Amino acid sequence: MTVQAETIPTMSSPSSMSLRQYFHPPAIAAGFTAVLIGYSGSAVIIFQAAMAAGASVEQFASWMMALGLGMGLTSIGLSWRYKMPIITAWSTPGAALLVTSLGDISLAEAIGAFMFSAVLITLSGVTGWFERIMSRIPLPLAAAMLAGILFQFGIDAFTSMQTRLGLVLAMFVVYLAAKILIPRYTIILVLAAGLTLCQWQGLLEFSQVSLSFAAPQMITPEFSLSALIGVGIPLFVVTMVSQNIPGIAVLRTAGYAAPISPIISWTGFTTLLIAPFGGFAINLAAITAAICTGREAHADADKRYISGLSTGVCYLLLGVFSSLIASLFSAFPSEFVLALAGLALLSTIANSLYTAVSDDAAREAAVITFVVTASGLTLFGIGAAFWGLVAGVISYFVFTKIKT
Repeated sequence: MTVQAETIPTMSSPSSMSLRQYFHPPAIAAGFTAVLIGYSGSAVIIFQAAMAAGASVEQFASWMMALGLGMGLTSIGLSWRYKMPIITAWSTPGAALLVTSLGDISLAEAIGAFMFSAVLITLSGVTGWFERIMSRIPLPLAAAMLAGILFQFGIDAFTSMQTRLGLVLAMFVVYLAAKILIPRYTIILVLAAGLTLCQWQGLLEFSQVSLSFAAPQMITPEFSLSALIGVGIPLFVVTMVSQNIPGIAVLRTAGYAAPISPIISWTGFTTLLIAPFGGFAINLAAITAAICTGREAHADADKRYISGLSTGVCYLLLGVFSSLIASLFSAFPSEFVLALAGLALLSTIANSLYTAVSDDAAREAAVITFVVTASGLTLFGIGAAFWGLVAGVISYFVFTKIKT
C-alpha cells in the first residue's frame, strides 16, 4: 500500500458546523489518548523537578494545575482560532533539565528563571526570527526528524509484547481489523479493547485514586543572575529546539500552514502568566500532537481541530483535579500506554517517512536526519531531534550545493 501525504483543503468556517458535529468520537478519543500518553510519560519527571526546587506536595499540585490550565486554554484557543489541531504541552526535556539544575537555587529564583525563559520565548515569536528559521528548513528534513522522534514509540508498542503478550497482541489485532473495517474509529476501538482487557485481567488499580481539587500556590519570583543564566537560558534553548521545532514539523508534515510567530508568542506569554504558580514552560507538542493530526482523528482534515479542542478540555479537567494525576495514571499498566501510543502513531510515522523520501534531491539528507534523530543522541544537554536536524541540514547543503 502506498502512503501519500495529505492535501489540506480550505478551512471551513465555524458556522458551517453544528454543535453535534463537535462530539466526534474519534477526535475526542484522539484528544484523550494524547493527554493520557503525555501525562503518563512525563508527569513523574515534573514531580522530580518540583522536588529538586524544594517544592512541597501542595506546590507540586499547583505546578500541575498551572500547566494543565495553561495547556488547556492554549490548545483550545489556538485550535479554535486557526481551525487546526494545534496541541500544546509542557516541555519534557525542560523538566528533565530542571531536575539536575535546580538543586542550588531557591524556589523563588527558579520561578524567576521560568519567567525569564518565557519572556525569551515570547520575544522569539514577536520578532519572527523563529519563523524565518523554520521556513528555510526543507519539508523532507522536518518530516524525517518527526519520523525519527516517533520511531521509538512504534518500537515500544511491539517490544511491550515481551511482558504483556496477550494484551498488546489483542490491541494490535483490533488495530488491523479496525483499519480494514472502520478506519475512522481505529484508535477509539483499540483504546476500548485495551481498557476492557486490562479490566478483565485485573490490571487496573483504581483503589488509590481519589478525587480532590488542587489549590494554586503563588510564589513571588526572585531574579538572580546565576539562575537566569544557569536555568532560564538553557530552559529557553531546550524548549525551542527540542519541543517547538518538532512541534512545527508535525503541523507542516500533516499539511497545515500554521502561523508560527503568533503561536510561539502565545505559548511564551501564557507561560509568563502561569510561571509564578509553577508553570515552567508551555510549548507546541510533537508526539501527542501527531496523534491529533492524522486521519484517525478525523477523516476531514478541516475538522481535526476538534481533537485539539478535546485535548484542551482534558487538560483543563486534569488541571482542576491535578492532585489525582499521579494516582490516576499509575492505574494503567505501562504496556497498555506504550501499545496505545505506538499504534496511534503508526500512520503518522508512515506519512512522515513517505514525505521524507519522496524528494530525490533531499532523500539522503532526510535519511541522515532520521537516523540521527532515532539514535537518541544527546550532546551538551540537547536532544537528538535538534542534532538530527543539524546533521540533515548540513548534509542537504553538501549534497545540493557543494556536490553540484
